Amino acid sequence: MKHGLPKYISTIYLLVVVSALWPGRMVRAQGNGSGVRGARAAALSNASVAIAGEVWSMGNNVAGISEIQRPSVGFYAENRYLSSALNVGALTVALPLGRTTAPDAGGVMPGAEGAAPSLSPAVAPTWARNGVVALEVQRFGGVLYNETRVGAGYAYRFGQISLGARADMLQVSIEGLGSRRVVLGTLGGQIEIVPRRLSFGASLYNISQTKLASYQDERVPTILKAGLAYRPGSQVLLLVETEKDVERAANFKVGLEYRPVPVLAARLGLASLTEQASAGIGVLAGAFQIDYAAAFQQALGFSQHLSVSKSWGGKQ
Repeated sequence: MKHGLPKYISTIYLLVVVSALWPGRMVRAQGNGSGVRGARAAALSNASVAIAGEVWSMGNNVAGISEIQRPSVGFYAENRYLSSALNVGALTVALPLGRTTAPDAGGVMPGAEGAAPSLSPAVAPTWARNGVVALEVQRFGGVLYNETRVGAGYAYRFGQISLGARADMLQVSIEGLGSRRVVLGTLGGQIEIVPRRLSFGASLYNISQTKLASYQDERVPTILKAGLAYRPGSQVLLLVETEKDVERAANFKVGLEYRPVPVLAARLGLASLTEQASAGIGVLAGAFQIDYAAAFQQALGFSQHLSVSKSWGGKQ
């Protein structure tokens, strides 16, 4: 890293964030935070901490990958506020370890790759005997400023509880000044309060409060998320979530997913702190799950999100 980067990192970082801010509101750019993974989560205003069983759980709550039953891969792209300098791209791969096993009692709130769950007690839910591992590569930004993240995660399900952890190498680069690399960790957990109906999820991003630069004690954000997922029937999923950056006000989010038929989903979301509304659709086409979302913020305009994921093979 070139000499002088710590001195300027806060200033350059602020300029990047301001490009995605409405003055007086905390509508943030990526800002080294956990961000959004998958257009499904984006359509639900990222009220995703209690969602499990899809490849995007790697970024939204790593505990959720414990319910993935088949090898899966996903690609996610985001264009924020129609600015190429705020583009996001992510590639994630998840691999179950060992054969899937059925629980002794209760069940999973399934949602693998966004598929509609079966609420019939005759259908026994399963998960990988030895847990699930996942890898993720993500990039945010453009030429002048960008962030690159490489992460590895693992999650394990036992009974009605799922626990997961991931480690990330985060690189922040500024043209003409160089790059800074740091390592940070994230923990996640989920529990079924009412089997196959009500689940609670929580995650803590950057548990070590990793320092990015000595100048003004610049640190990667530490973010706590907690939320509920309630499924009153096979067609409806309701989500509520609170997200709290230790240095900012809390963001309250709600999401609604309606699935009139198993292969089609419509979604809506609202977020209080960012004053952002979102909507999207999802289509299950064979082994592919295709999701699209659009979000609108009054001062900044539209963001678009697209994700495609695929699972293959039989259950391990």
